[in-house]
Amino acid sequence: MAHWLYKSEPFKWSWQQQVAAGEAGTFWNGVRNHSAKLNLMAMKKGDTGFFYHSNEGKEVVGIVEVINEAYPDPTAEPSEPWVVVDLKAVKALPKPITLAQVKVEPRLAKMSLVTSMRLSVQPVTDEEWGIICELGGL
Repeated sequence: MAHWLYKSEPFKWSWQQQVAAGEAGTFWNGVRNHSAKLNLMAMKKGDTGFFYHSNEGKEVVGIVEVINEAYPDPTAEPSEPWVVVDLKAVKALPKPITLAQVKVEPRLAKMSLVTSMRLSVQPVTDEEWGIICELGGL
């Protein structure tokens, strides 16, 4: 099982909205970067990820799970190569982890959130997953 990080601007799609989508979840659309698209295409059902509020808050706030693997993005033009996966909320982090906390944690110095800040869908290593969960009170 792999781990990921999904960035969303809360005014467009917030953790609360993801939770409200319930067990049916929702598709993760709007990815318009080829590296992020390749990450979506690599995801498998059951993979987990961090839900990150970007721009406002700049913090990891929850955990989501992939419930459907990549398929064509229904919001893209027919000739465009973009894909989506379906995600459902699993649980909120008891203590959200801010970008500032990630940046000062030496064990997270190589995390994509620090090194590839603009990438909207990022891989997370098992070690990074454990550290964020620990810092977040899980």
